[in-house]
Amino acid sequence: MTTENSNNHRHPEYRLYHVLGQGESSIWTAIGAAWPHRDQQGFAISLSMVPLNGRIVMRAISEGNGGPQ
Repeated sequence: MTTENSNNHRHPEYRLYHVLGQGESSIWTAIGAAWPHRDQQGFAISLSMVPLNGRIVMRAISEGNGGPQ
């Protein structure tokens, strides 16, 4: 079995955040990253933690964005 993704040599394109709360009082914590598969049919996801509450938000990483907008 082969995998579509070789993350070891590419930078992630998306960052994953655990978000608690709503609006401007919400707390965003970076918890992982995601890479699209070469066939664009899915993602490889790497998590440093799995939250039990709140929500997970995936945001595109762009030059100069150090966090959620």
